[in-house]
Amino acid sequence: MIHFRSALFNLVFYLNLVLFLVLGSVFFFTPRKWSIRALQAWARSSLFWLRVIAGVKMEVRGIANIPRGSCLVAGKHQSFWETFAILPLLDDPAVVLKKELTFIPFFGWFIYKFRMIPVERSAGTQALRALIEKSVQAVADGRQVVIMPEGTRRAPDDPPNYKPGAAAVYGKLSVPCVPFSLNSGLFWPRRQFLRRPGTIVISFLPPIPPGLGRKEFQSRLENAIEPETACLVLEGRERMGVYK
Repeated sequence: MIHFRSALFNLVFYLNLVLFLVLGSVFFFTPRKWSIRALQAWARSSLFWLRVIAGVKMEVRGIANIPRGSCLVAGKHQSFWETFAILPLLDDPAVVLKKELTFIPFFGWFIYKFRMIPVERSAGTQALRALIEKSVQAVADGRQVVIMPEGTRRAPDDPPNYKPGAAAVYGKLSVPCVPFSLNSGLFWPRRQFLRRPGTIVISFLPPIPPGLGRKEFQSRLENAIEPETACLVLEGRERMGVYK
């Protein structure tokens, strides 16, 4: 039954995406903020179908830790789930994502319309400079910059592997950073089509104030995210009846 529900959800998920891209093409010509609201509506609809078809719910904790206005939001990346589930939780998100996604017709065009922050990871220091420049502009526009400090999806039990990008961006923004933890990899595993029923928890932690040195920030970020992630993964496994 899990395989059938997973396959059905995946079909509906991509059909829903295509439908929004085609019928929502009008939003390519509207003010950007209208387009962001359409994007958030798509994200909510995807979460609805995930809950109804696959039995995967969402629980948000610590939402009050997100300040009004611009900030940096940095957290775990265990699956594709958080790349869209976080969108309705922020007013005007500017998500850091890999540049390859911009090559997808319609989808990639909208990435530029939303003014997300595509990064060519193979470009090294040049990519880092572009990331910082676009993040500074997003914050100046009052937006929330969303970054996954490990850069790529990692399984729930993988050791942390934080890259320097988040710390470099933080050092240039002069805004608080809100860390977040989650356990999405238990229910939406990376590189698998299975969607396991249960409740994905995303937890926003107290903000790290601006102005810290790079090493201190990196340490505080990891020491905030990792223990909370471990607790959420354990909690998720207990709810699933799976112990490791």
